[in-house]
Amino acid sequence: MSVESANGNELTLRQVAATFGLRETREDPAWEGDFSAWLKSSRTREQLVEMFGQFRSGESVFDSLMRRVIMRSLCKSVGSDLQVASSVVLKHPETIEFGDSVFIGSQTMIQGRFDGSCRIGNHVWIGPQAYFDARDLVLEDYVGWGPGAKVLGSTHTGEPRSMPIITTELVIKPVHIGFGADIGMNASILPGVKIGAHSIVGTGSVVTRDVPDYAIVAGTPAKILRFRTDEEKPRV
Repeated sequence: MSVESANGNELTLRQVAATFGLRETREDPAWEGDFSAWLKSSRTREQLVEMFGQFRSGESVFDSLMRRVIMRSLCKSVGSDLQVASSVVLKHPETIEFGDSVFIGSQTMIQGRFDGSCRIGNHVWIGPQAYFDARDLVLEDYVGWGPGAKVLGSTHTGEPRSMPIITTELVIKPVHIGFGADIGMNASILPGVKIGAHSIVGTGSVVTRDVPDYAIVAGTPAKILRFRTDEEKPRV
């Protein structure tokens, strides 16, 4: 396949099959689950967090294995075939659920809250340096999350105005990312936003309001460019 570039030169493109998206879930061996259960029963949460830190930055197969095992001990639930790259940070992992075949890229931070809820579905790919304010967050199955993309789930009231804003109360608003949605690199999803199923959020976009199913949005603030469906829908 070839296309013409902006300066008139012909570019050759390669189209290859998806890898992660078509990956079949590999069931974890039974001993991994037994090992995680033993760690959970024999270590305090503080000891498990410290142990995770010992393997957090390593790049070896063993480091990756231990991150997966310890996360199963720390988190609310973890499915099979979790892949955790180096330097991932979890806050309040006891409130976080992972489905099957989830990939978490290097230097990702998932920040929960002691009374919060975060559910990440099956076959979710999270790029490196992603940030999640995961106090009330759902990522449905087959979501693609681009490198450096961020979600914010809370904002300060700013009242009373005589106080520094960071000292005022927080309002936590749920964020929901629909099935099969794709969030572009360095995009930002703001509190209370729902991203529709099969939609695309463009690179660097700032999403301030809900996105319909199958919509393609981009910009700051993000606006609907078109829909991915055959039938044209009105822009909103």
